[in-house]
Amino acid sequence: MMAAMAAITEIPGPKGLPLLGSALDLQRDSLDAFLRARREYGDVVRISAGPPGLRTVLHCVFSAEGAQQVLASQAANFRKDNQFYEELRLSAGNGLLTSQDADYLRQRRLIQPLFTKRQVDGYATAVTLEADGTVERWRDAPDGVVDVVREMDRLALRTVSRILFGADVEAAVDVIHDNFPVISKYVTLRGYSPVNPPRSWPLPANRRAEAATRAVYAICDRIIAERRAAEATGPTTDDDLLSLLSRASSEEDGSLDADELRDQVLVFLLAGHETTATSMAFALHLLARHPEAQKRAHAEADRLPSGRTPSAADLDELPYLTRVLKEAMRLYPAAPVVGRRSVEAAEVGGHLIPAGADVLVLPWVTHRHPDLWDDPERFDPDRFTPDREAARHRYAWFPFGGGPRACIGQHFSMLESVLAVAALLRSYELEALDTEVPLAAGITLQATGPARVRVRART
Repeated sequence: MMAAMAAITEIPGPKGLPLLGSALDLQRDSLDAFLRARREYGDVVRISAGPPGLRTVLHCVFSAEGAQQVLASQAANFRKDNQFYEELRLSAGNGLLTSQDADYLRQRRLIQPLFTKRQVDGYATAVTLEADGTVERWRDAPDGVVDVVREMDRLALRTVSRILFGADVEAAVDVIHDNFPVISKYVTLRGYSPVNPPRSWPLPANRRAEAATRAVYAICDRIIAERRAAEATGPTTDDDLLSLLSRASSEEDGSLDADELRDQVLVFLLAGHETTATSMAFALHLLARHPEAQKRAHAEADRLPSGRTPSAADLDELPYLTRVLKEAMRLYPAAPVVGRRSVEAAEVGGHLIPAGADVLVLPWVTHRHPDLWDDPERFDPDRFTPDREAARHRYAWFPFGGGPRACIGQHFSMLESVLAVAALLRSYELEALDTEVPLAAGITLQATGPARVRVRART
């Protein structure tokens, strides 16, 4: 009995350096460090980082079965109680991404009706409007060269801002574009650091982050106050997402106050633009690197009715392009690392994860697991034909998370990504100039270098 208990308790992992553990490996390239950990130690790995007394211990789960257990079947035991989410709450508020328990359930009930398929399909006009704007911008690109990472970040930010704020989109975009990267970097550094100085200390990093947070809060608060003042004079017919959120109410849950509205807006701005931008950028870059796949995508986009931009009704007519986006999300998941903290000890993959442990599930690794994917580094959109999808484990591919905390915006992200990429492909051929794009894990997957593509107008 004791031998069996020892076997289930011991979790393998790299020893690292005597004083720093695996800190340097994680700092140099955490995504590669996690891939090596799975190859060398298996599907449940313990990684220690930092000096003795300040050491962070990560329990990494790489299998599809383990991801399902952490995110779905035992979701109540693996909560968003870790340091990263606490830092994110302090900077981005207690919205749907960060809230828990009664707060989360109430918010989800109020917001869910705004993300039904029918409601989301109505946002397609904003998607195609901004995609058409990008098509026009690219006509003036110097030497026909664009960085698709920067371009898709701009497109996705403008799209989600237009959906949220309607006519106020221009007032918000520049403030968010300038300040969100500062907040994101600050949260990431503090979220993974073993020791942090108080936010109140007058340190340069604290001051920069505080100024960025104030600027973003101020623009959101101003637009919310103006919208509520207009509604106070009488019923309005505004149908942007902010107006719908402002009017959302139920007998059981009441409605969202101004601070709650701002917190939800911040979550949608963060999660609704960085994640979708990543998916679109790498879909375009992968097509630019694979001419045969690009040719198939062009042919499919060209079959849509000419003389108008794609609409939500066209989504079913773009099955290959949908597979391209899914394969891009497999290779470049916007949330490459998902953290939780265990409440009680739990057995995962034959190992006992202790109570209070920091637990990571990693789409970045699971999406490359050789037991789940043949030749996992190869770009192959046809992995996502319906029969091949049905044959795989539900959590072999989980770019939107899973279980009760699965992303509420899944359908919107796919709608925006497929329609926007289709609009761009109808106008341009793509040639990759940067074949490799350096990456890092922040709040979302971050390209740390350009992904330049030469675009040529199609006749």
